[in-house]
Amino acid sequence: MLHKTVVGTDSICAKLTLCRYNMPNQAGIHRKVREVLDLSIIIVSYNVKHHLRECLQSIYHSTKRVGFEITVVDNSSNDGSVDMVKSEFPEVRLIENCQNLGFARATNQGLRENGGRYTLLLNPDTVVLPNALDKMVEFMEANSHAGALGCKLLYPDGSLQRSCRSFPTLTTAFFENTGLEKLFPKSKVIGKYRIGYWGYNDVREVDQPTGAALMVRREVITQVGLLDKQFYMYYEDIDWCFRIKKKEWKIYFIPLAQIIHYRKQSAKLAMPEMIIQGYKSRHKFFRKHYGILSEWIVKQIDLWGLILRTLYRTATLPINSMSGKNCVQEYSRGNGEILRDCCAVIKKFWKIWI
Repeated sequence: MLHKTVVGTDSICAKLTLCRYNMPNQAGIHRKVREVLDLSIIIVSYNVKHHLRECLQSIYHSTKRVGFEITVVDNSSNDGSVDMVKSEFPEVRLIENCQNLGFARATNQGLRENGGRYTLLLNPDTVVLPNALDKMVEFMEANSHAGALGCKLLYPDGSLQRSCRSFPTLTTAFFENTGLEKLFPKSKVIGKYRIGYWGYNDVREVDQPTGAALMVRREVITQVGLLDKQFYMYYEDIDWCFRIKKKEWKIYFIPLAQIIHYRKQSAKLAMPEMIIQGYKSRHKFFRKHYGILSEWIVKQIDLWGLILRTLYRTATLPINSMSGKNCVQEYSRGNGEILRDCCAVIKKFWKIWI
């Protein structure tokens, strides 16, 4: 195993562990060294050691027909993630950051190192189901006009995770914040943002599959560029897809490739700060693509939407002491956590305006 210290374009110190690609994988199969691999997989990880282990194991166990490399970018975890990767997955390229750079900048570190014809951004809290990555690469091979591709994401219980969105606009922001979207999710107008009228059972051109499992063609990255580092957390994948579409590439979803996604495991460690980051990234997106006036308007919509949600949670919060039913207690606990997060965000809303 080789180690060296590298300094990126942002003058951030990171240690890069170089792998040997002809080492055996977890199944004991030797992969040939290839000038150009089929697939480069980039995983940005922060304090999710056990999920990361399960994710890496699932890649090796489920991917049989394509040659691939894996780069794990660790954002200064303190849970032993780095040592686990070094000891259990010596063939994985590992970049160790001295601080948490956020998703976009960390992903860019991996993108600069990859060599595959296709690149997959993959969250560490995922489990790749059999042949999912094989099927995604095969689709990209058969559809040269496809610039990016998403797959079907499932919750751990096997239920559908609605992972595709239309690009956000002031109209979708209004429907989302007023609660109309929840009341009429299957409306093609009101439910347009989350595409609530679609069952995820067919191949479909979409605006933005989630970055939890997003495959992008190498030529597209060359044309569009890396992720925009101004997005510390959230909206960096939406911005990337927006730019991909502007270059007239198509983005697709396929249902036969399936991945389990636990969702927001790293973000759970820093609520409600991550909620604030989500709002800030959303506002940056509107400013970048729609202008200053749109950014100002969406800030007003988001503030009133946050206040409405807080009032709703307060009004619907059951009193635990009045009932001994577990289901009511669980509902109350969940609502209580959301209410505390909403109140904390409202108190710190000035941060969103900076």
